[in-house]
Amino acid sequence: MAISLFDLFKIGIGPSSSHTVGPMRAANEWAQEILADEGIRSRLDDLDVHLYGSLAATGIGHGTLDAVILGLEGNDPREIDPVKGWERAQEIEKEGGLLLGGQVPVTLRPSTIVVHPLTFLPEHSNGMTFNALDADGEVIATRTSFSVGGGFVLTKEEINARGADAADEAEDVNPIFTTGAELLRVCEEHGISISQAMMWRERQWRSEEEVRAGALEIWAAMDACITAGMHTPGVLPGGLNVKRRAAGWYESLQAEDPDKSRDSQFDWVSLAALAVNEENAAGGRVVTAPTNGAAGIIPAVLFYALNFLDFDTQEEKDDAVVRFLLAAAAVGSLYKENASISGAEVGCQGEVGSASSMAAAGLAEVMGAKPPQVENAAEIAMEHNLGLTCDPVGGLVQIPCIERNAMGSIKAITAVRFALRGNGEHLVSLDTVIETMRRTGKDMNERYKETAMGGLAITVPVSLPEC
Repeated sequence: MAISLFDLFKIGIGPSSSHTVGPMRAANEWAQEILADEGIRSRLDDLDVHLYGSLAATGIGHGTLDAVILGLEGNDPREIDPVKGWERAQEIEKEGGLLLGGQVPVTLRPSTIVVHPLTFLPEHSNGMTFNALDADGEVIATRTSFSVGGGFVLTKEEINARGADAADEAEDVNPIFTTGAELLRVCEEHGISISQAMMWRERQWRSEEEVRAGALEIWAAMDACITAGMHTPGVLPGGLNVKRRAAGWYESLQAEDPDKSRDSQFDWVSLAALAVNEENAAGGRVVTAPTNGAAGIIPAVLFYALNFLDFDTQEEKDDAVVRFLLAAAAVGSLYKENASISGAEVGCQGEVGSASSMAAAGLAEVMGAKPPQVENAAEIAMEHNLGLTCDPVGGLVQIPCIERNAMGSIKAITAVRFALRGNGEHLVSLDTVIETMRRTGKDMNERYKETAMGGLAITVPVSLPEC
């Protein structure tokens, strides 16, 4: 499977790529399919939806129920206005039903979605089934879909066919790299950087100019999210009453260090990460990077590069943005293809860990690192996130998620400093650490995989409203 930069970085909404963005996309796709089939549409009387496993366990905290409802009404996570969207979900609950695709009235609303938190479908932890019903309550159309991380959605048929199709798909990829070793080989054989290798891959689908424009659009959305988070005080929704800190931090840092001196660089990086993840927790406009739960790390490290490295012109900064995101995406594609970026599948090591690794690769690239040093930086960042569990308190993407993004950002920068002190030679390869992460996630108890059933999620006493 050839992963694009634009698969890993998607403009959407918070608080979760796999639990909010993915379900909304899956619901929207199914709604369009149902409406396009006149035979089904003419018999359609109502819908029912079932959520399984991790999707069900944290469905309220992650906005999954509302996201499904909004998707069924025809909303896309990239285009929807977050504020109006969540308000519409509340209206649907009060009114007692939605309009499928904005056209056909049915009685389904958030509270009537059926959740099965203890039932995990064999294909993936994030399963959902959509059923179209006739007037007698008989199922006339059904689809089971899976949100597999980063906003990616696969049907049951697609997820079962992935292994068989992988070899055929790989033959069409130029340049072919599905492992870190292959990526380094491509770079060495052609005398190119990691960002250039990823650009070659992107040119299968888009011109170089389109790739650059798209990457800059992604950074603009990330930057806007940082700015919004730095200027929005208050309390995060969900019932934990977590105070938003980024706005206060910004005011104090601006007073102390308006010119962003190197003495306070880690404070600014941490602030950028907090700002993004507070916006995400509030259901605002964010970019999957590669997931929503880890959405603050890559923007924060790129913020660091643009503010604390020596780029003299806007053209140089734009070029750095493109190369950073390309290198990060090259490494991200390796995690996506060989392990997972889903907290429901491998714990937070797949989210914060992969994001920290991707950010380290991007930063090393724009700091002039050679491909083996970029690979080394990515490996170091993940190595020190291995075993990281996903244990959101109250099922919300707030504690420990927001601070964990700030820590992941600092780890990425530190990993680059380690790598740049060496020549790229190291004992543990990126491929090895990705495989270790995959095995660790496979061995990890399910309660530590975004279910809110273990770790801090059960040791921190909270009392939340039911909905």
